[in-house]
Amino acid sequence: MKILVVGAGAVGGYFGARLAEKGEDVTFLVRERRFEELRAGLQVKSLHGDITCSPRLIRTGEKGTFDVILLSTKAYHLEQVLEDIEPFVATDTYILPLLNGMAHLKQLEQHFGAERVLGGLCFIESTLDGKGHIVQTSPSHHLLFGPLPGTRTDRLEELKQHLTGTAAPINYSDTITRDMWNKYLFITTFSGVTSLFRSAIGPIRSQEEGMMMIRRLATEAKEAMERQGAVFSDGIEQIQQQQIAQMDETMKSSLQRDMEKGNEVESAHLFGTLLSKDEATQVMLPAIYANLKIYRMSRKDV
Repeated sequence: MKILVVGAGAVGGYFGARLAEKGEDVTFLVRERRFEELRAGLQVKSLHGDITCSPRLIRTGEKGTFDVILLSTKAYHLEQVLEDIEPFVATDTYILPLLNGMAHLKQLEQHFGAERVLGGLCFIESTLDGKGHIVQTSPSHHLLFGPLPGTRTDRLEELKQHLTGTAAPINYSDTITRDMWNKYLFITTFSGVTSLFRSAIGPIRSQEEGMMMIRRLATEAKEAMERQGAVFSDGIEQIQQQQIAQMDETMKSSLQRDMEKGNEVESAHLFGTLLSKDEATQVMLPAIYANLKIYRMSRKDV
């Protein structure tokens, strides 16, 4: 199967490189600046083994169709990405997004049809260094994918054979919708508190007040998601509280790292969509959303 990875950044570049390392037919759709960076090769520095490869690169406007398109872009780039990938979508193409949250699914289904859209998520801590190399630092580096309601399933078995079996755990899930809600709850809690306090998780977790705010945010987010039809694994709050308690104290969310770099952030996609008009039921979510809006205002002034 022909695989198109949209973007060769910290996430798409990592999983695309692992698939290429396995021997899969992988192409990266990249912007001009990244195209020039990668002409000398794609380099990954990882706890799980380094990779250096010569990736197949294309830019928007080129021709060809693909069997699966892996989307690893930020939510604020999605509108442009929909236009960029349209020429590469064939009748039987699958589109596999790895974006955080859930709102992007509706956009993709409206644009390409529900039958083409898969569910997907990943857990990984990775970033680009000053040379454009991917630096992957977390023990976790796994990806899940699976069918959503309405997804065409005729080629899923073939897709599984091509995506699984890499040095990074890429696994199929029959419960991908639930898995995505679980991830959304986790990332909302983790990125919310770390971006609010501008701190790694350790110092926040060490304070009684910090733990209280983590628990309050998780409860608010879960209730907001349930109002949107979310279904979670049993005991998910307790499970995720334990996960947060066991994280390395230096762990930062990607949202926080974006703020430290002065980059755009996915504030509306992750938090704005969860805000309720009933202000009495929410405290932490509005505070975090306001914090991100203030950051975005200050960023525009730079």
